Amino acid sequence: MIIQTKPLHDINNKAIHILCQELGLVNTIRFLNQFTTGYGNYTEERKDLFGELSLEEIIAEIKETHKNQKR
Repeated sequence: MIIQTKPLHDINNKAIHILCQELGLVNTIRFLNQFTTGYGNYTEERKDLFGELSLEEIIAEIKETHKNQKR
């Protein structure tokens, strides 16, 4: 038996329609948000943000920022 495959776009649309019918719009969105992949390159961004700082230095900087914000 040969099964004709549908385009992924059509399958996604049908799946979202079924989810909306069964779960409602808000819960469908909550469900789909679990599977977003995001964007960017975390490793490069981390290097740009923290460079050679140790974990202790990062924590100290966070604490200092919080302390200054409370003033």
